[in-house]
Amino acid sequence: MTIAAILKSKGARVVGVPPTATVREVVAMLAAERIGAVPVLDDHGAVVGIFSERDVIGCIHARGAAALNGPVAEAMTAPAITVAPDQPVIAALSLMTRRRIRHLPVVADGALVGFISIGDLVKYRIDRIEADADAMRAYIQSA
Repeated sequence: MTIAAILKSKGARVVGVPPTATVREVVAMLAAERIGAVPVLDDHGAVVGIFSERDVIGCIHARGAAALNGPVAEAMTAPAITVAPDQPVIAALSLMTRRRIRHLPVVADGALVGFISIGDLVKYRIDRIEADADAMRAYIQSA
């Protein structure tokens, strides 16, 4: 199974922000959307970074509450680690585990086509395990 299949089932809606948005604005958006991270996009829609809950903590720790008024470009994680739609799910899970990250922009031909979380990938793996178990039960019962 590939990342494209995950996007097909979850949808390709992605909320992005420009690097000039303030940390305060993006924190409010994360809370309103109930999400943990957002890709940061340049004027052409290319991913230039990711801003996550961890980045909020880091910038407030480093600069205090005044960091909330600064641009997200100063607090984001960059460059962003990305995956392609044709990448296998297990490879993306491995990448996330090795790099200790929870979100990946999905990029094709330089354009953002989706955004996945480790939760999306774990859900897929659990669904596959349950489907395999059901198939095994059906096979055993038919024998």
